[in-house]
Amino acid sequence: MAQPKRRWSKERTHLKRSTWKLEEKTLSTCSNCGEAILSHKACPSCGYYNKKQAVVVKQEETK
Repeated sequence: MAQPKRRWSKERTHLKRSTWKLEEKTLSTCSNCGEAILSHKACPSCGYYNKKQAVVVKQEETK
């Protein structure tokens, strides 16, 4: 099996690993209720997506 001629420098190794970080999720606002939601997903509180009712959300009964 082939072997590398020289080992990678520490700088090159760190540059390669520097892109392995977590990114914050992009949030947008619901067009119906204004709540923060993930992009390209139906709103979990009202069920709207792209200004249309996409999902029927059950209302919880409070006593």
